Amino acid sequence: MGSQLIWQDRYNIGVKFIDEEHKKLFSILNKLFDYRKQDEKSQWVCQEGIKYFKDHAMKHFTEEEAYMASIDYIGFDTHRRLHDNFRKKTLPELEKELNQSNYSEDSVNHFLGVCAGWLMGHTLTEDRAIVGKTLSKWGDLVPEDEQAAMKQTILQLLHDMFLLDAKAVSECYGGEKFGEGIYYRLVYGNAQGDKWEIFLVFEQKLIVNTVGSMMDTETNMVNAMLLNAARYMAQQFVNQVKGRFSASSQYEMREENLLTYEQFQNMFEERHFQFSVLFSTGAGYFAYCVTAPQLLLDGDETSIKAENAMEEIKKYLSRNELKSKKKVLVVDDSEIVRQAMKKMLDKDYLVTLANSGLAAIRCITLNRPDLVLLDYEMPVCDGRQVLEMIRSEEEFADIPVVFLTGRMDKESIQKVLGLKPMGYLLKTSRPEEIKKSVDVFLKA
Repeated sequence: MGSQLIWQDRYNIGVKFIDEEHKKLFSILNKLFDYRKQDEKSQWVCQEGIKYFKDHAMKHFTEEEAYMASIDYIGFDTHRRLHDNFRKKTLPELEKELNQSNYSEDSVNHFLGVCAGWLMGHTLTEDRAIVGKTLSKWGDLVPEDEQAAMKQTILQLLHDMFLLDAKAVSECYGGEKFGEGIYYRLVYGNAQGDKWEIFLVFEQKLIVNTVGSMMDTETNMVNAMLLNAARYMAQQFVNQVKGRFSASSQYEMREENLLTYEQFQNMFEERHFQFSVLFSTGAGYFAYCVTAPQLLLDGDETSIKAENAMEEIKKYLSRNELKSKKKVLVVDDSEIVRQAMKKMLDKDYLVTLANSGLAAIRCITLNRPDLVLLDYEMPVCDGRQVLEMIRSEEEFADIPVVFLTGRMDKESIQKVLGLKPMGYLLKTSRPEEIKKSVDVFLKA
């Protein structure tokens, strides 16, 4: 983590007391960054600083919620739920880690990284939505009581069916990749033409550790037999969740698909999910996402039916056999650059895309890449800050990072090299030159 959070004018939403409070929270985190680096500072000082940040954040949330209520902000309920998710789930989990580790350096770094990332991201999205400067991604969340009931049902089923004591780690899962995943889509419809669209995301090791253990298989990878069994267990799982809600009794399954991560990611970016929760089960991650369905746009996914099920499963496993491919994370705020890099590298590498520094950190945490191609100039959290965050975490400090830059002047290149990345690539280079350089970096 870098030594300072840099306040930018774009953080201002135009409401004076909210902007002042945001600056104050930034300032408190910056002081904590300084405490962290000074050995003479006692653990007590760090504890008090973290407590002060938490208390100030809670006070700010209350005042901001009062303001939203006073202006009859249409997104008030959703915004308050996002606050609640942070203050009632994220912060308690971070505090638990701090206490269990006796405020170890790693746990303090984790606390600061999560809080800084959440604060920057929330300020630039949901807080700006209050004054109409952006749109909230989570405007269509189901009512809070229904979400809580659905989440509790899922937790209970994970325990009853697989003896897993899971916990929800995010109630606003954004579609990030975690490990090697299986992406399963189910579409349900009723006689009136209404539909539900449900996405289940399984870390592959979760299927091996649950369905695989129940079948007494010795494989440590998902094969056709395991995936076929997992499909039917997943359908029963979804039916049990749906069965707890009376309105869902009219809905029958109309379609199922196995998706690549790219297909899932594209769909996720196009939809506003009403329920999107990420669970940590102890045996692997699991996400359960529900949205008002839309038909597949590209037509590339084949609906699985009885007569083609095994053929489609074999095809899916064949085209998703990615164990031998090295993983490259491309981080750039330009959609054109991201897609160009993906097209260039996709044949030989497993390519994941992130459109911001904050998204990059989440991708790295959930699915460690073998190489990061990192845009040096990005809004909110630039390449320098992202590299500093990566290097501050012992688990990720050795991940090779190569800067992407569009500038060729001497001063810009010196700035890039001064951060000691593995190297840098000019975006203006010919595709074959970039591909060759990536090959060299991954062989180093």
